[in-house]
Amino acid sequence: MSAIADGSPPASAPARSRQVNPWVIAMVVALTTFMEVLDISIANVALRHIAGDLSAGQDESTWVLTSYLVTNAIVLPISGWFAFVVGRRRFYLWCVLIFTFSSLLCGLAPTLPMLILFRTLQGAGGGGLQPISQAILADTFSPAQRGMAFAVYGITTVLAPAIGPTLGGWITDNFSWRWIFFINVPVGLFAFWLSNRLVWDPPHLVQAQKDMRARGFHIDYLGFALLAIGFGCLQIVLDKGQQEDWFESGFIVRCAVLSAVSLLILPFWELRQRDPMIDVRLLGSRNFFLSNVMMFSLGFVLFGSTLLLPLFLQVLLGYSATQAGLAISPGGVAILFFMPVVGALVSRVDVRKLIAVGLLIGAAALFMFSMINLQVDYWTMALIRVVQAIGLAFLFIPINTAAFYGMPMIKSSSASAIINLSRNLGGSFGIALAASYLAQQQQRHQSYLVGHVDVQQGAGATYLQSLTQSFIAAGHSAVEASQLALGSLYGMVQQQASMLAFVDAFRMLGLLFLLLVPACFLLRRPSNDAAPPPGAH
Repeated sequence: MSAIADGSPPASAPARSRQVNPWVIAMVVALTTFMEVLDISIANVALRHIAGDLSAGQDESTWVLTSYLVTNAIVLPISGWFAFVVGRRRFYLWCVLIFTFSSLLCGLAPTLPMLILFRTLQGAGGGGLQPISQAILADTFSPAQRGMAFAVYGITTVLAPAIGPTLGGWITDNFSWRWIFFINVPVGLFAFWLSNRLVWDPPHLVQAQKDMRARGFHIDYLGFALLAIGFGCLQIVLDKGQQEDWFESGFIVRCAVLSAVSLLILPFWELRQRDPMIDVRLLGSRNFFLSNVMMFSLGFVLFGSTLLLPLFLQVLLGYSATQAGLAISPGGVAILFFMPVVGALVSRVDVRKLIAVGLLIGAAALFMFSMINLQVDYWTMALIRVVQAIGLAFLFIPINTAAFYGMPMIKSSSASAIINLSRNLGGSFGIALAASYLAQQQQRHQSYLVGHVDVQQGAGATYLQSLTQSFIAAGHSAVEASQLALGSLYGMVQQQASMLAFVDAFRMLGLLFLLLVPACFLLRRPSNDAAPPPGAH
């Protein structure tokens, strides 16, 4: 543990421990990021098993997800502040330890309240892993190499949500829901051991901490309170809104008001602080601001479509959870292949063009999803998912590269915290709004179809009579056959209404990507082959 106490390598350390191959560091921090991002989605499919094993209701068990997301949303934006105050390496190692230890406690939890408490602790530990990992990569690699470095990081943050539900379902079905937490323990300990030996704070960060201690430091308590209430309540609204019927619930209304008031005050307060919890001044950079908008949209579409696809396959096509996961998994293979390709292209091609290509490919895939029907086969769904994954690969790395262009290295932790917050918030909004939009569109289409199905005359009456005769031929009485025929016809109407709702939802996500294309060319072009801008060292 003593190694955590200092962020700079000891003078007695061998030269090889202080001059580590940056790709080794990239793999180490990618491992912890993958573990954390995977845990956001892996528990979703195990809720029913958790509720049954711990004698809890299904609604109560959803707090296993919400508790993690709330503390994760609070810690993530202030991880840059923690990294600066206590040392990035020290904060990173403590996050790995907290996440690993709390994972063990989650697997051992005897009751649901205890599990929720440990998930809260796990979310707090995981909140610092994504942004600090990205900040370490940004400082470890030169601007010309960042594209490939972000490719490694991108594979973890894009692939993990895609395979999380499938992996979680397989572990739960074959072992126990507790093992979705236990598997983090050996991975976390191994990652801690490697990070403790290989990751050190850069000299500019060590010097900045010394300067900060020399001039004195003020803790922004009010800023922390505003941030915790604002993002914590916002996450509750997004995660529980659909379940609680949104603003028909007094609890959701109160959380929404608290969040809105806190987040409206927060930027004005933080601008007045010498040591702000979240450095909102960074959003004054055009590239950084636009990159955050695009990263929010990327998270929105990625998580929104990841919610819609398994639902469509399982609810309308009758796939099992494993079959639905297998239909989506080829997209993960495509990401593994194309992320390094895009990482190499970033240093050679205008990132604005790469982002535009990614948006167009992603939009094309989503519009392809909007043209499917109930007769669609497995390979068609898998192929469209591959096309969508290629579009995502062309977005993640160029957006991050554009965001860090011109960013002083001393600000890399704060910048990484903000852009990761944007992606996570986009994902939360994407899941919440996609689910809500799907339900609303299903009701709208159902009302329309029911109003246009005439069972008294015409084609509707003929089809109903045919169904009735089929049930009579199967041995039912005339009264039973009539009731079964009406029920069957209504089920078909519901199925078609659901199909149309999914089509609308995919089209909505595709339009979002199309609307972002002009914004690409408002970005300043990062010249990766040139020297870094002033202040970058």
